[in-house]
Amino acid sequence: MKTLTRRSFLKHTAGLMASTIAVPYIVPSSALGKDGSTAPSERLTMGAIGIGGQGMHNLRNFLTCDDLRILAVCDVDTNHRIRAKETVDSAYGNKDCSAYNDFREILVRDDLDTVLIATPDHWHAILSIEAAKAGKDIYCEKPISLTIAEGRAVADTVKRFGTVYQSGTQRRSNACFRFAVEVARSGMLGRLRTLHCYYHNGPTCPPQKPEPVPEGFDYDMWLGPAPFEAYTPRRCHGSFRWLYDYSGGQLTDLGAHFNDLAQWANGSQHTGPIEYEGRAEFPRDGLFNTPVRFEVVATYADGVKMIYHDETEPGRGPRGNKFVGAEGWVSVDDTGKVTASSDAIMQKLKVARRGYEYMMGHHRNFLDCVKTRRVPISDAEVSHRSVTTCHAGNICLRLGRKLRWDPVSERFVNDEAANRMLARTMRSPWSL
Repeated sequence: MKTLTRRSFLKHTAGLMASTIAVPYIVPSSALGKDGSTAPSERLTMGAIGIGGQGMHNLRNFLTCDDLRILAVCDVDTNHRIRAKETVDSAYGNKDCSAYNDFREILVRDDLDTVLIATPDHWHAILSIEAAKAGKDIYCEKPISLTIAEGRAVADTVKRFGTVYQSGTQRRSNACFRFAVEVARSGMLGRLRTLHCYYHNGPTCPPQKPEPVPEGFDYDMWLGPAPFEAYTPRRCHGSFRWLYDYSGGQLTDLGAHFNDLAQWANGSQHTGPIEYEGRAEFPRDGLFNTPVRFEVVATYADGVKMIYHDETEPGRGPRGNKFVGAEGWVSVDDTGKVTASSDAIMQKLKVARRGYEYMMGHHRNFLDCVKTRRVPISDAEVSHRSVTTCHAGNICLRLGRKLRWDPVSERFVNDEAANRMLARTMRSPWSL
């Protein structure tokens, strides 16, 4: 029996209405899109998976898009689910939003065109791959993956299924960051020499005692493919990124943004550096185990260096990028401040100062590409290549030695210990 989809249902009922003359039927202009709104039949639909802090930021932005309707939310934390459902229902003035604990209930719905994925990092690859197989287009928070092997699997899968994939590297859609990238790519700086990426230091956490899992929190599902560990609040939610089982610390949290912009500025979006070296200070004890202090120098085949800094230069200000060439430099940070080595560069700045929280352009780009089937500004292949520089940097720091990398084969050169860190074992029953 043929399944009647949401769109075919709307078309079917519209046909019945048109052929019925016995009873007059008044169609409001909003239903036809004549008042400037989007007709319901032309709206995209979305289910949101992972609706904690960043997930709610994304959700609220998507709720402002007239050509999108969010029909379902999913989170393993009951409090997150309730808050998200109430937010969606309030925006639409109804009680229609469905709420789930298990993401698979989202993916089997054939009335959902797209999914928002904003879970912890260790779930990103599995969810993206399963969503692509289910025929959903994907907006997934950065980083694209927990490992290099996962990133390659995501990029290959979305290409195979023709999925529109947008990574949540929203600084790509911010005019100030784009200006700095365009200056670097234009040749105004001369031949590029150094690509600076400024993060923050990583935090530490004292040892934590196991605690009972709170009621309404599906901790086993939260862990998913990660190794089992006893529950403690500092392990989950906003703190997850400081534990290597679930994330990569500042290198994948902020590096997913600033390394990505450096790759773009350097014209190396589909390749990467060939050598990594650095130094790191890790927590001596306690719960967190990602780098606290660090510096990584990644060198491209043409000699350009990308440097990951653990804190900003004295007096420099917030996190951001600085691109240095033989004839000048340009700098941009998260306040939206742009500086440069010459007035000639600054005279080209036509954008208003705006901080990184402005994400609407990034979400709009995703929805437009879903409609047109064009490649979005942060597609899977580009995002994978950028986050590979973060993962490779982490592997370099954990091993404590210089590494050579082959961007074509995506393997370390003559270093099996490093190559064993390209992927991680997943806890049953989860796999790619």
